[in-house]
Amino acid sequence: MRIIICSILLLLSIFLACCTTKTPPEPAQEAKAYLLNRLDTLQTVADKHLLRLAKTGDEDSLRLAFRKTRLAYKKVELFTEYYAPTASKEMNGAPLPELEVEETTAFEPSGLQVIEEYLYPAFEEANRDELIREVLKFISVTSRARSVLQETDFTDAHIFNACRQEIFRIMVLGFTGFDTPLTTTGVQEAAIALESVREVLQLYGQNPKVQNLLTEAIANTAGHQDFDSFDRMAFITRFANPVTAELVRWQEQLNIAPLSGLMAVSAQTSSLFEESSLSADYFAGTTEGRITPARVALGKKLFFDPKLSGNTSTCGSCHKPELAFTDGLPTSAALEAGTFVQRNAPTLYYAGLQHAQFYDMRAHSLESQAVDVLRNKQEMHGSVEEAAQRLNQYPEFVYQFRQAFPDIEVEVQPKHVMLALATYVRSLTPFSSRFDKHMRGQEQLTPQEVKGFNLFMGKGKCGTCHFMPLFNGTAAPAFTNTEAEVLGVLQNPRAAQPIIDPDQGRYNHGKMEELRFAFKTPTLRNITKTAPYMHNGAYKTLEEVMNFYNKGGAQGLGLQLENQTLPPDSLHLTEEESQSIIVFMQTLTDEI
Repeated sequence: MRIIICSILLLLSIFLACCTTKTPPEPAQEAKAYLLNRLDTLQTVADKHLLRLAKTGDEDSLRLAFRKTRLAYKKVELFTEYYAPTASKEMNGAPLPELEVEETTAFEPSGLQVIEEYLYPAFEEANRDELIREVLKFISVTSRARSVLQETDFTDAHIFNACRQEIFRIMVLGFTGFDTPLTTTGVQEAAIALESVREVLQLYGQNPKVQNLLTEAIANTAGHQDFDSFDRMAFITRFANPVTAELVRWQEQLNIAPLSGLMAVSAQTSSLFEESSLSADYFAGTTEGRITPARVALGKKLFFDPKLSGNTSTCGSCHKPELAFTDGLPTSAALEAGTFVQRNAPTLYYAGLQHAQFYDMRAHSLESQAVDVLRNKQEMHGSVEEAAQRLNQYPEFVYQFRQAFPDIEVEVQPKHVMLALATYVRSLTPFSSRFDKHMRGQEQLTPQEVKGFNLFMGKGKCGTCHFMPLFNGTAAPAFTNTEAEVLGVLQNPRAAQPIIDPDQGRYNHGKMEELRFAFKTPTLRNITKTAPYMHNGAYKTLEEVMNFYNKGGAQGLGLQLENQTLPPDSLHLTEEESQSIIVFMQTLTDEI
């Protein structure tokens, strides 16, 4: 009996022990705890160090506290940028006003980049109160971000995607100095961000390939003090691309289903440089605007057919395929013989991979752009309604429209004309340049071309506005916004006395001083075929363009332009360095 009782007690104790044993947390929950812990650290550093010294510290101690705060931020960046992008923008966004053009409202910038401007190139005692105010705002936003993230559900698929996007962000923004324009510590900060990625991924077990690559990548960046000399190309091809490719494979091995739904970058793409990495359908914004072979074929036919306009002009009149869909003129020829439109014809390649059309960004979609061009008296002098009526008279067109748009019941509607044209333009994303092939390991660039890339992304600061891989104003990894810049483009760069071109740009459609002389940042892909350059076509050669940027735009040339977004300081590029950047840009020509 005693043996039976002891056995029962033993079994009962085992049962109770099993019941009280805590289930180990899932990796996603551990990652969330990791984030919240490091957000607490960030708040402590900002409060106990940066804020305290903002009140009483000297320049050296302030800068040291600022750098500590930035490094603490880099430990959480992969989460804040992914899960709380609005708060993250307030924490580390560009030091430029946030514009709500439709409401004609500007919001003052905030965050670490604004604080940086108070400390570099020199701290002025007169600005101490404003510095304190900015630090307090940063602490407040950080606290708000923590509250948001604490209530956010974390999943394994999202965490893998966030880690992959952080590596993309380092390549595209970190290495260009986009968020460290004055301290130029982007390379060293990349090591901290990579360390965070490595620590989060370790929660999912051992993957020697990923861990070794990240460890080597951290070593490659941590001790690199000279921003200009860092070999960005080697980092991308040796570390970044292999890591993101292995993350996709590892996620599949762990049976973590990839994220579903339409995204700018496919959740299953191995790098930013695959031919199908970016989705034009994502940028379309509507199901009707998505690419199908029938819609592309119809749009291409309309693009080159004068029946669209009802006169002699076609879309191809100003957008010639052999010139990368430009026309080789400073400003395009207008419908009336001997006259010209106001601006240069931009390339249509990759036009679908951005969120605004025209240099002044007045059209928010390719569909609305088509409407604008058709009704413009200088260009086609018609309307989309007239085009639809005209095309309904041609059975071959009606048949092709019905193949492309099965919802057509009786006749072609204006929206179908817009959608067909937009879909064709949306399909013009070949990604077949020598640069693309090099990034895929299919072809080698020359040493000068590689040097030009590193200068483009580093010392030349080209990559801070022309974001890789599109080399336009739409930045990876989110691809949610297309930017414009105020450069102060000259009316004639060869004139003895420089004068800013009078075209007011975005200001013409949104009467805000910040928009005066602002123009969309166009793609540099196929730039060898799209001369002359700038919105006014006044720059005949890439050498003239590089000279303008090297001198710091209009302000660098001594002209008054208070809202210039291009830094006015000289880039101090030598003639040989400028030429290397040009040689690199030539590798962006698609092989079609």
